[in-house]
Amino acid sequence: MHITKLCVNGFKNLKNIEIYPHPSLNIFCGDNAQGKTNLIEAIWLCSGAKSFRGTKDKGMIDMNGESMSIELKFKNSRREQTIAYSMARPNVREKSCKLNGVRLSAPSKLFGNLDCVVFTPEDLGLSKGFPEKRRQFLDLSVSQIKLSYGEVAAKYDQLIEQRNSLLKNIAFGRSVRDELEVWDIQLARMGAYISLLRYNYAKKLNLLAGSLYSEISGGEERLELRYCSTVFDSLEGRQDYKNDLSEEYLRCLENNREEDIRAGFTQKGVHRDDLAGFINRLSVRDFASQGQHRSAALVMKLAQAYILAEETGEAPCILLDDVLSELDPSRQEFAVAKIKGMQVFITCCDEAFPFEGRSGKLYRIKNGRIIS
Repeated sequence: MHITKLCVNGFKNLKNIEIYPHPSLNIFCGDNAQGKTNLIEAIWLCSGAKSFRGTKDKGMIDMNGESMSIELKFKNSRREQTIAYSMARPNVREKSCKLNGVRLSAPSKLFGNLDCVVFTPEDLGLSKGFPEKRRQFLDLSVSQIKLSYGEVAAKYDQLIEQRNSLLKNIAFGRSVRDELEVWDIQLARMGAYISLLRYNYAKKLNLLAGSLYSEISGGEERLELRYCSTVFDSLEGRQDYKNDLSEEYLRCLENNREEDIRAGFTQKGVHRDDLAGFINRLSVRDFASQGQHRSAALVMKLAQAYILAEETGEAPCILLDDVLSELDPSRQEFAVAKIKGMQVFITCCDEAFPFEGRSGKLYRIKNGRIIS
């Protein structure tokens, strides 16, 4: 899979961008705050995912502008397709998203067409940050290969908020305990489904990331990734999420109702789970060095790309936002070698990057425009 054309205008500071990317390597070079990351973000939005920078709707349009538009053509092994993404003031929430000229009900409906993996400096803290970041990583990764997953995960989050609100009302005598049953049944079904898909994905991730980590460490260290459920003691070999797993999930919620009421929130469930890492059996989060954290994060993102390629039959586009500059030369070379054969978009301030001998295009950016 590769992008053949990208046109962007009015998205943040970008003005009249029109490029025909190289099928292998594309470098966006320029000083800070010139628009390099904005270009990466524009591509990422066309994948159907939310902004990796947390950009709100109103922030997508240049502060002095009235509208923004992104048009992207991409080609996979079957055909070439077109994505058009636009919005205008004052109704910035009313985005227009079209796939091959057909209007979609929401940007999320683009999901599953243009496959991308984005790697940012913030991702380098993936192994040492809070569990929420690793859960988000798992949820995005799973939803890229199981399109229905994202809707289930979003609905689960809504239900948890409603259950937590109900728990507080019960504690203050404004509601009764019996009202929890209807929420718990729904949460159990969705939570069991999410748990199983996360667990199965984590197994694949463990195999690939473990192999890559062994390679990057010269065989001296072993990385293990393990999905840690707050509900299930073991998910190995289990598949019946509609009955067996959902019933066990429901019992867990029921058994913890009194504690949840006292705490005012739901203490167990997929919203509290984690993807734990271990290097030579020691916790990555608690004992890893800075270099080990960066290596762990790097191989997790590489493994994400490999799994996506394996599951879809198409190599994803790789978006590297100023991340190589955060790695030492050996890890830079390792990353570059492992994404060979994929279309890569990379931002940097320095043109001297380890891409000697690899064909591609260099785009210099200044004040939101391509200048060469």
